[in-house]
Amino acid sequence: MVDDRLLERERQQIEQIRQLDFEELQVEEVDDFHDSSDNDDRAATYRNNFVTGNRGADSSNQLTFDTCLASLHTYLGDVEDTHNRMAFLEGGAILTLPLFYLDGVVLFPEATLPLRVIKPNFIAAAERALSQVDVPYTIGVVRVFREPDNGRITFATIGTTAEIRQYRRLEDGSLNVVTRGQQRFRLRRRWIDVEGVPCGEIQIIQEDLPLRTPRDVFETLGCVSNLSQSLSHTLPSNSSSRGYGIRDNDSDATSEESFESELSPTERRIHQSVIDFAYGCDIMDESTSSDDDKSAFQSDIQSRRPHLNDSDSIGNWKQSENVGLRIGKSSALGRQSHRGEGSKMCWRNELSQFRRTSRAFLPHWVYRMYDSYCLAQRAADKWKQIVGTPNMDGLVKKPDLLSFYIASKIPVSESTRQELLEIDGVSYRLRREIELLESFDLVRCKTCKTAIAKRSDMLVMSSEGPLGAYVNPHGCVHEILTLNKANGLALYGPAETEYSWFPGYAWTVASCSICETHMGWLFTATKKKLKPKSFWGIRSSQVAEGTC
Repeated sequence: MVDDRLLERERQQIEQIRQLDFEELQVEEVDDFHDSSDNDDRAATYRNNFVTGNRGADSSNQLTFDTCLASLHTYLGDVEDTHNRMAFLEGGAILTLPLFYLDGVVLFPEATLPLRVIKPNFIAAAERALSQVDVPYTIGVVRVFREPDNGRITFATIGTTAEIRQYRRLEDGSLNVVTRGQQRFRLRRRWIDVEGVPCGEIQIIQEDLPLRTPRDVFETLGCVSNLSQSLSHTLPSNSSSRGYGIRDNDSDATSEESFESELSPTERRIHQSVIDFAYGCDIMDESTSSDDDKSAFQSDIQSRRPHLNDSDSIGNWKQSENVGLRIGKSSALGRQSHRGEGSKMCWRNELSQFRRTSRAFLPHWVYRMYDSYCLAQRAADKWKQIVGTPNMDGLVKKPDLLSFYIASKIPVSESTRQELLEIDGVSYRLRREIELLESFDLVRCKTCKTAIAKRSDMLVMSSEGPLGAYVNPHGCVHEILTLNKANGLALYGPAETEYSWFPGYAWTVASCSICETHMGWLFTATKKKLKPKSFWGIRSSQVAEGTC
């Protein structure tokens, strides 16, 4: 039912775009390209500008292009939806699938992959996938590449199953196909069967669940009404029946109001001392613990002691230090002020955080380093800071999907993205992605290492993100990174509008001006009102390994 609703929504989107937008694009293209001499002059102008390394592209941040058009792959023409597709396969399952091995492409779960199938053996593979009963509409996709040392062709051992969502049979026997990544697999062996179909025996990878900090690592301090005997001799006689006993299943109904109301003045001072002590320990654990930091910490603790100016209070302070050691280090409390007439809310928040104490050998922040949900939030924040769109906040509660989404869209080389695909474990993949996002700075030519663009030059021209897969009429799939500026690229040939991946834009081949490697394309607007006026599409397979 969910798939049917998604298909219906996609179908409605396509119809609306075709009725309202695509006809207008065709009319305006005819008007703008009526004079071929104008088109040649414009292409010549761009060629003269960019062959010398000038950026020259439109730097305006205003965008009038409908980014949904690119993600629909309308250049493939009318396509038919598939039905009764296969649900997810069980982890560890071993099966045989028609195999597509693609150069320069790394497919991730939930990513879209368009295919223009023109080779007879791959046509046979696609037809088998469309007709097979046990695993309907499913193919296996693996990356193929040449070893840099000896030029030997190598097949990746980790790939992704792809589900055929839409297809179209053409008169010449070829097929246009739109697929979507599903599950990772290990390629056990591969062969060509008697019908010429490339096949592979694969094993579905059992994905782990996102990691959370175990509940048993931290427990909750009990209500003050159960004060332990360790403090009874420091408290007034009328409070000797109270305690700080640690209970594994503290009642959620115990409110912070009742907790605060049961504190006597002496107990408040003891709590204040323990909070200060635990906070200091936590800070020292997370810092580099340099001599300066230690001395500053000690000074801060000393500055907090004077309010305990009577002998009973001094005894209480010492006792509270022992209590703090027995209870364990608290989780991060935040630098909220404890001094003076602080607000009731501030005091309540600190008590609530203080009551969650560590039972583990390691402090709280160590566990947060591998907590999938904490890492997902960090990755989403880093993506928002560096890339901007699309917004990842909706996927923070699904760290596994977020890790695959970022991996499929992160602007790095194909080999680095293959590395991300091969990582087992959501937390480890997210940690690597955060590292890549933090280090990403420059886009360089893979052959000569010439700097092509900076991180700030990225431009999102598709609703799926700054990097996406597109297929040309010859069946070659290219994953391209879109940029609003680029340096050191030379243009070859005239601007073409046929089979444009971005409706309303003409494309021109662009190569590195130093080593003449094909780097991608310059896309120029064919309508006066369309913005940006121009942008670049850089092949991820030609991006250097290092991002700095």
